[in-house]
Amino acid sequence: MHPDLILHNAAITTLDPMAPLVQAVAIQDGRIAATGSDDEVLALAGPGTRLVGLGKRSVLPGLIDNHTHVVRGGLNYNMELRWDGVRSLSDAMNMLRRQVEITPPPQWVRVVGGFTEAQFDEKRLPTLDEINTIAPDTPVFLLHLYDRALLNGAALRAVGYDKNTPNPPGGEIQRDAKGNPTGLLLAKPNAGILYATLAKGPKLPFDYQLNSTRHFMRELNRLGVTGVIDAGGGMQNYPEDYEIIQKLADDDLLTVRLAYNLFTQKPKEEKEDFLKWTKSVTYRQGTDYFRHNGAGEMLVFSAADFEDFREPRPDPDPGMEGELEDVVRILAENRWPWRMHATYDETISRALDVFEKVNRDIPLEGINWFFDHAETISERSIDRVAALGGGVAVQHRMAYQGEFFVERYGSRAAEATPPVARMLEMGVKTSAGTDATRVASYNPWVGLSWLVSGRTVGGLRVTPERNCLDRETALRMWTEKVAWFSGDEGHRGRVAPGYFADLVMPDRDYFGCPEAEIPDITSDMTMVGGRVVFAKGDYADLDETNVPPAMPDWSPVRQFGGYAGWGAENMAVSRHVAQSCGCANSCGVHGHDHAGAWGASLPVSDLKSFWGALGCACWAV
Repeated sequence: MHPDLILHNAAITTLDPMAPLVQAVAIQDGRIAATGSDDEVLALAGPGTRLVGLGKRSVLPGLIDNHTHVVRGGLNYNMELRWDGVRSLSDAMNMLRRQVEITPPPQWVRVVGGFTEAQFDEKRLPTLDEINTIAPDTPVFLLHLYDRALLNGAALRAVGYDKNTPNPPGGEIQRDAKGNPTGLLLAKPNAGILYATLAKGPKLPFDYQLNSTRHFMRELNRLGVTGVIDAGGGMQNYPEDYEIIQKLADDDLLTVRLAYNLFTQKPKEEKEDFLKWTKSVTYRQGTDYFRHNGAGEMLVFSAADFEDFREPRPDPDPGMEGELEDVVRILAENRWPWRMHATYDETISRALDVFEKVNRDIPLEGINWFFDHAETISERSIDRVAALGGGVAVQHRMAYQGEFFVERYGSRAAEATPPVARMLEMGVKTSAGTDATRVASYNPWVGLSWLVSGRTVGGLRVTPERNCLDRETALRMWTEKVAWFSGDEGHRGRVAPGYFADLVMPDRDYFGCPEAEIPDITSDMTMVGGRVVFAKGDYADLDETNVPPAMPDWSPVRQFGGYAGWGAENMAVSRHVAQSCGCANSCGVHGHDHAGAWGASLPVSDLKSFWGALGCACWAV
């Protein structure tokens, strides 16, 4: 059969040792049919084959996030103002002000993770007084990593916190001299108070959640993400909170491949959850676009070691081993893989005692289990993981929390936190992801930059060069090495015959651009299963998706988009226009601020003609 599509005249990095760099790729029925030179692959074309020349552009395998929270993130994405990548607190607060102006009661304005105070030029968070001045009546909830949340007065009233509200276990409601809450919530170190408070906010109705999830997936596609492993999450109940993603899967509207792990929700009820789920859910049930991937990242609450590096390391509960063994035996008997949140080596070592004990009775060979995060894993524990056939899924949390880790433990301790290069050297299955959206950003290029440069988003060099990765190894951590963690080896992560046709054409050469530009990379074209799910500029006509505008109409997505590679450029254009024509960021012709025009998904190259067609003098920008 002739291929459906041929991409040619490109520089395609395949990660296939048989043909590492090719000019063309043929795609048939959603998979790679052939790769090679232009002459070799174009000779396969038939009368119905679509030919797309890429002008010698660089093409990479589609990126796969080994640990993210897309199911939960999609339900809320359209309600969230993202400060991811914003370099100035002044700009961030301007975004907050503008969003407050259009958010109707009783809705909240939420800034939920993906940023750190270290990324701002000012190197600080806003004060509660600054937030209250901007938003005296609209509730504002601002989540910083998993260490604190800032609530303005309106948000405190909305959630009902007053001087009689007790502190929850492991959390603190900061109070003034009279005992009244100030609006600062602290994890000490349990982030439960942050989870629980955020959950009190309004939710979107079903149709809006569908729309929100589609916009979140499109944002991931814009950044070159073609697949994710969803690690569950607090307040993410199965199967209720999976109805949206299941509906999109049923309607063939997923634009990322999603494998999901089931995350237990209530302490002391974990065993019952997994007994129930292993009877009703079959490992890998679903399709290549949406299917089950095992258990975790929460297996038992007694084993949780929260990663708030501003607080001392927490010791897991003394009863951890017994409860963890009960769950792991259930999973091993049912041949379910599992993933386990573990920040510190002390937790990892105790968990390995349990895994080794279970392995003596029920061999774990063939079960792709792994630890998540593992910032301080020791060489001894790495050896033990390898001996049991497990893996380690790392994320770029240190890019957001490195300053706090160094402050507590010192720069020497941070040099191999986590020891990615050493784990690869020792042969342990290792891959990379983000842990988005509430801690680190969902932007994969920030993660790639961290692996290559060893720098935080605030610019601090925490990983010396000897412990950093070269660009190809870092790319493999985001592509072929993730495949083992979702049981997809031989199916994705490379551009090779038989593999899924999941590709990204970045807007610049990842291998050739300056190191400092890696976090700024976006996609000019992203393909999943041979279908173009995102394209812009000269390739926009290839985009096969049709995502309606973000709902509701006051959504921050309409005004600012997502990661600040979009929002910051938009704001810079707005400021330039204001200086050029004196319109102070708004135009009387179309009654819409310039950010709104960008938020309607207009690329900068189209803004001139857009405003000009409306008779706006701002087109002179």
